[in-house]
Amino acid sequence: MSEPARSDHTRGSLFDPVFGAGDLAPMLSDHAWLTALLDVEVAITRAAERHGRATAADVAAVAAAAASIARDLDPAELGTLSAAGGNPVIPLVKILRERADAPAAAVHVGATSQDVLDTALMLLARKAGRRIVADLRAAADAAARLASTYRDTPMVARTLGQQALPTTFGALAATWLVALDDGVAAIERALDMLPVQYGGAAGTLAAVYPEGLAFADTLADLLGLARPIVPWHTVRTPVTTLASALGVATGSVSKAATDIVLMAATEFGEVGEDAPGGSSAMPHKRNPVAAITARAAARRVPGLVATVLAAADHEFARAAGAWHAEWETLTDLIRLSGGAAHQLSVSLGGLHVHPDALARNLGLTGGAILAEKVTAALAEHTDNARDIVTAAALAGTPLDRDPAITGPLGADRVRELLDPTHYLGHAGDLVDRAVARHHTTEGPA
Repeated sequence: MSEPARSDHTRGSLFDPVFGAGDLAPMLSDHAWLTALLDVEVAITRAAERHGRATAADVAAVAAAAASIARDLDPAELGTLSAAGGNPVIPLVKILRERADAPAAAVHVGATSQDVLDTALMLLARKAGRRIVADLRAAADAAARLASTYRDTPMVARTLGQQALPTTFGALAATWLVALDDGVAAIERALDMLPVQYGGAAGTLAAVYPEGLAFADTLADLLGLARPIVPWHTVRTPVTTLASALGVATGSVSKAATDIVLMAATEFGEVGEDAPGGSSAMPHKRNPVAAITARAAARRVPGLVATVLAAADHEFARAAGAWHAEWETLTDLIRLSGGAAHQLSVSLGGLHVHPDALARNLGLTGGAILAEKVTAALAEHTDNARDIVTAAALAGTPLDRDPAITGPLGADRVRELLDPTHYLGHAGDLVDRAVARHHTTEGPA
């Protein structure tokens, strides 16, 4: 039996919690969009009052009307009204003028639809972006703890899917940490640069001349956005910079999540999440659900980034289609990036590391992963050292039991060469450097 549609104005509520965006989704919902559009319109009237183009009474009337619209206008209804003009600002301004007990000239002063919509998008991005930064920092904090705790815990490094050389779990976690910190920095830079958009019908501020530049700066200050040098309505660097930063950060999330998913596989058993998920059919399953869903959300991000970048060619003084393509794309991009960051913070925050499994897997080759050390030592005694060691490794013969190797070197010497703790390089130093940078760059969320 079908149920009537609910007017909670949220999008994708069935899947948002799965992909980690349950708390972030309301910040990007249709109702959030409506509220942001109205906030911009109220701020425009406030700026007009500051520059003698509206009165305090006009500001109060517009603010009251905006509050009533936010309270009782269904965004779906506004969407229907938007179809004719191609954007929701046109019917919204009409409704606002009808409801506000103020002159029509005190509403939408000197603005065009793109001014309001772009600025509303900046407000939504700034608010949601701060939430993403908080989750990325939580994930980075967890990675830093893991790196420090397991600084010297040996494990095998894998290259091209094969066992390579010894490393430590701390060194692996340090790579996650550095990438996450870089993602935080990239997003913070992009958020700090988000500007107000105010240029009027063709970007010349003609409707508010000669106060146009000051008017735009006042509007930016009222909304807490950056002051633009010029109207950026067809130069989309604020949008593309933000999209690119989200792509960079989410790539870092996906890298860590991918490692966790692989290491949690039954055959590896090296890590496990604090609250693994089960299966509807297989009672034994312990799925790393947080890492899986972080990876799933992150998988959709590059395509959205590409769409934003592809839509950057806005022609002349108003784009026909490229601008419109950004609205939902960037909203989805922010939501998915935030969901991925949140799920990774959950995964890393409750990650259990199993040193016994790390040690077991490190020893699977019987020391073959340190064959290069044995080859170097054996080369001091024979010219065909590489061939001898390669033959033993391919045959599966433990290197400390092959007479062609132990004869010249001695079994004890070979076993010493095969000790993975003696070939960790600067793994511990790399952990220390990564953690030190993290603690000097982390700031308030």
